[in-house]
Amino acid sequence: MAKKIGVIIGSLRKDSFNRKITKELIRLASDRLEMEIIEIGNLQLYNQDLDENPPKEWVDFREKIKSKDGILIVSPEYNRTIPGVLKNAIDVGSRPYGKNVWDGKPGAVVTSSMSSLGGLAANHHIRQAFVFVNVPLMQQPEAYIGNV
Repeated sequence: MAKKIGVIIGSLRKDSFNRKITKELIRLASDRLEMEIIEIGNLQLYNQDLDENPPKEWVDFREKIKSKDGILIVSPEYNRTIPGVLKNAIDVGSRPYGKNVWDGKPGAVVTSSMSSLGGLAANHHIRQAFVFVNVPLMQQPEAYIGNV
């Protein structure tokens, strides 16, 4: 039985390097993995006032995350940190308090950048956020793709 992996791309650009990397990772994946891109560009900014009556996009996103056996993040680095859209998705999935859909899901992170560092800072910031929402991340091998 294939493991269901939700893939979140930290870039919204249609032809982003990270979307291309993701498509190649999906193409190369073992038949033991069923990988699906979970889009995050339509998520309204997290606002606690909306928790009692969340937008449909939040509900759908949370259900997609819940249905997966694991999570893969493929992201660029913006200004030595993670893209705002990715941070927003992490926040939407972790709220409201006590209903964290990330909780206990294994994960992995791949980052890229035009520099030779391959999104090192973003990779570590993603890891920092996921530690708090209880996503045990694969530690090795680390995946930084530089000079994209």
